[in-house]
Amino acid sequence: MAETNLTLVTEFVLVAFTECPEWALLPLFLLFLIIYLVTLLGNLGMIILIRVDRRLHSPMYFLLSHLSLTDICYSSVTVPQTLAVLRERGAALSYSRCAAQFFLFTFFGSVDCYVLALMACDRHVAVCQPLLYASIVTREACLRSVAGAYVAGLLSALVRTVSAFTLPFCGSSELDFTFCDLPPLLKVTCGESYTQEVVIIVFAVFVIPACMAVILVSYLFTVVAILRIPSAGGRAKTFSTCASHLTAVTLFFGTLIFMYLRHNSGRSSEGDRVVSVFYTTVIPVLNPLIYSLRNQEVKGALRRVLGRVRLF
Repeated sequence: MAETNLTLVTEFVLVAFTECPEWALLPLFLLFLIIYLVTLLGNLGMIILIRVDRRLHSPMYFLLSHLSLTDICYSSVTVPQTLAVLRERGAALSYSRCAAQFFLFTFFGSVDCYVLALMACDRHVAVCQPLLYASIVTREACLRSVAGAYVAGLLSALVRTVSAFTLPFCGSSELDFTFCDLPPLLKVTCGESYTQEVVIIVFAVFVIPACMAVILVSYLFTVVAILRIPSAGGRAKTFSTCASHLTAVTLFFGTLIFMYLRHNSGRSSEGDRVVSVFYTTVIPVLNPLIYSLRNQEVKGALRRVLGRVRLF
């Protein structure tokens, strides 16, 4: 019978928000829809702004444009599914569609991690070795680094997806979640899955803590270099260029650690769902705001572009 159950799993049913009353679903649907549209407009606007303003044609903003691109894709993999669950009070996904969603979600999430780490390295070189910055952080180096981030994200997503979807699933196929993510999938597994879980955990440890280590070490040297600047004004100006990135890093990695690197015992589906909403829906909409409100160069570029538009 166990073998029969394992072979009959052909779809997963997303059943999140079942505890919400009917009248609360429409406001939630509209809230998620508005956040998603603002995410698309904000990140697309950031990409266009970086493209059209020559003063933003620098390695840091090149990396920021890719962060905005992955945020758009990252959000687009999960939020439309959340909207469908809210509209229909549940949604059925085929096994292959669930695997594809998990792969894309993991891919863009991993690339996000790598790009944030590259941005930390960029700030480290800019602050600690300003005279050598132009020769170290060249256009070719940026292209190779970003290409490496996408390749590493692809490999990580491929291995994690294959490992996750070779797990034996049995019992209920219902996932108390808004999309196919690892925590709800692990709750419906059965049988021997030690090898696959080890592979998944190893790759999670490789992506999240490894990127965090790069960021922490880079900013450790960066802060030391900033403290050596003799003038208070110079220290404040230099630190302000790193503040936006530090804010984005703290929000993104803080939620990922809470979601994936804590023990499974005692964790609730509702708590996991709240955290997943934060890093899949809220953070992508916050990044453009963080980098525009706290960055004088971006605000200046936005004023120049809006000024040119008004002239027409």
